[in-house]
Amino acid sequence: MNKPAPATRNAYPHFLPITTRWMDNDVYGHVNNVVYYSYFDTVVNEYLIRAGVLDFEHGATIGLVVETHCNYFAPLVFPERVEAGLRVVWLGTSSVRYEVGLFKAGEDQPAAQGHFVHVYVDRVTRRPVTLPADLRAVLEPLTVAVQAE
Repeated sequence: MNKPAPATRNAYPHFLPITTRWMDNDVYGHVNNVVYYSYFDTVVNEYLIRAGVLDFEHGATIGLVVETHCNYFAPLVFPERVEAGLRVVWLGTSSVRYEVGLFKAGEDQPAAQGHFVHVYVDRVTRRPVTLPADLRAVLEPLTVAVQAE
């Protein structure tokens, strides 16, 4: 299996600082792999909430994760500040592919990078819906062209 080349910091238009917590470390002395996915979720949802397009309690449309992946390049540890970079590489009719790079504070190379795909659905029926115009509008500034792996 070939690991993709890491994307540098300048490939991400949005960043969120995340402070690691004591409980993030595992018995091997580094942030446990499952916690990286929590950081992915945090940067995406923070962006959507601050942009005013995610009402997780009452919104008619919700995003469901249908695919996720992560490549690890270097360990993160507690106490350390992580800077989560966010970009969108696919903005479809009802789905979005978010990519996230997790960087040690100030570093240009990521400790990890990955993606997840949201399919946006009706909250009640759970059937796919067209991305709402306001959601599409806040995601377009994050959209970047990337070369195929």
